[in-house]
Amino acid sequence: MNSHLPVYLDNNATTPMDPRVLEEMLPYFLDKFGNAASKTHSFGWEAEEAVEHARESIAALIGASPKEIVFTSGATEAVNLAVKGVFESNGQKASHLITVQTEHKAVLDTCLAIEKKGGRVTYLPVDENGLIRLDELEAAINKDTLLIAVMFANNETGVIQPIKEIGNIAAKHDIYFFTDATQAVGKIPVDVQENNIDLLAFSAHKLYGPKGIGVLYVKKKNGPTLTAQIDGGGHERNRRSGTLNVPAIVGLGKACELAETELASEAARLSRLRSQLESELGNLDVIINSGSSSRLPHCSNITFPGVDGEKMMLEASGRIAFSQSSACTSATIQPSHVLMAMGVPVELIRNSFRISLGRFTTSEHIDLAIEVISKIVNAHRSERN
Repeated sequence: MNSHLPVYLDNNATTPMDPRVLEEMLPYFLDKFGNAASKTHSFGWEAEEAVEHARESIAALIGASPKEIVFTSGATEAVNLAVKGVFESNGQKASHLITVQTEHKAVLDTCLAIEKKGGRVTYLPVDENGLIRLDELEAAINKDTLLIAVMFANNETGVIQPIKEIGNIAAKHDIYFFTDATQAVGKIPVDVQENNIDLLAFSAHKLYGPKGIGVLYVKKKNGPTLTAQIDGGGHERNRRSGTLNVPAIVGLGKACELAETELASEAARLSRLRSQLESELGNLDVIINSGSSSRLPHCSNITFPGVDGEKMMLEASGRIAFSQSSACTSATIQPSHVLMAMGVPVELIRNSFRISLGRFTTSEHIDLAIEVISKIVNAHRSERN
């Protein structure tokens, strides 16, 4: 895997599917094609059994019960079901939500939609390392606060928020706690009970599974009631109607099994590779964003002062694939809202890049990345002098 160029170093965007996951899925496209909702014959029973086995594997990875797992089309739908579902089911009795300026757009845009429906949202700032301040979180809580939504680990910097402390604060005030754990699940230990999490979202394609399938964990005991966002058939305990995507669910289940088995060893391996990368590139006078915080073991966000960011991406693209901390939308370049919230100057954000390693990243890939980036950075800086 990744034996050809360019070498893939953008695993936070998506991961390649593990061949073991594909192997598990293939029969459910062909011979085992039944609808899991068909209760009158063996084809449906077989599909339902596969779905429930996957549900058990997924639940085991995050410390949940299988009955607390709701299948969705991905993390974005799971976020919408969690945030809108809680807000709408509450009937405007408590209409205040608390989130963070550095959340993924799936959360921020859903909160904007809530505001249009009359809800009020507090967007907490972060410090220079991308972390919220717990005293500011607690100060933002009022009698109308319904939900706290804080991302487990950031998709751009890898910084891990103090999830256990946030869960304890939410529980103390009898407020629901939702976390977008899309980047965290399968990479670091995630336990919904230990962290007092009421709602949690993630996607298969971030942990070597297929695209188009995700999960919303919904705490059963004293957990939230959700208004369904998709009606028609009452599937998933009336939370998300629609015929279940059995092959993808089987793939997600297998991906979770593999992640649980390999979690510790893979985290240690990727941390070593990331340290090698940052240590070597550190000789180039760079800034490691959130470098002093607790981070995901495979993710690095690096600023290279004195380079042309867009030009650097183009020059590197034939040999290594990674991402720039500016998003192109409708012909304009928008600086990363995450780095802006952390106080990084706009001119440096344009020279900031995310390099995210994965299961199929080797030390040879890291050597190549160091060689390619060093050459480009040195060339750009010599041109400016």
